[in-house]
Amino acid sequence: MVRCSRTLLSQLTLPERDARECGDFAALLGIEGTAARLYFAQFPKMLSKACSGFGAEFSLLGRNRRPPPDPINALLSFCYSMLTKDLVAVTLGVGLDPYLGVFHRSRHSRPALALDLAEEFRPLIADSVVIGVLNNGEIGPRDFVRRGGAVALTGEGRKSVLRAYERRLDTAIRHPVFGYRITYRRVLDVQARLLAAVLVGELPEYMPMVTR
Repeated sequence: MVRCSRTLLSQLTLPERDARECGDFAALLGIEGTAARLYFAQFPKMLSKACSGFGAEFSLLGRNRRPPPDPINALLSFCYSMLTKDLVAVTLGVGLDPYLGVFHRSRHSRPALALDLAEEFRPLIADSVVIGVLNNGEIGPRDFVRRGGAVALTGEGRKSVLRAYERRLDTAIRHPVFGYRITYRRVLDVQARLLAAVLVGELPEYMPMVTR
């Protein structure tokens, strides 16, 4: 897993630089797509050998969500949905409109701003939960239903993932900007408040949450 992470970081150096220098919205979306493909191509390598079947299926199909065609995509979509739901509540709590986005385009019933904030937390929270429940054996083949080319979690599977997701939110880390230890649940609120401060001109730049 360490080798995979170092390789991925090396590969992402170029799109990271391009994103910082990009001044065109359409081009930025293209850079994001390239980075996502690189990231998800490495994703199965973070799974244990016991999950090699899930990983092989994901490698073949790639990241797809509507509908999820394999178990890993089903897990990712479920965790991303929970994260977005929590960020809708957080943005409302700090006085922001979750439907008016910065990078995600505002559409009817689309929480664009919550999706903006979700980007930095997908690997830290959602992807970590997916890797954890698979590698720890909390989720297995019994927890999925395959129907009409789509894969969904069973009721018991969703409960298992939800428990792991709540554990992750309650994990304490040191905030890179403020230096004190807080849970990921609290970090969601802190980052929303930082974004609000940038939007009203109280801070010059938004500082995303990074752990390494």
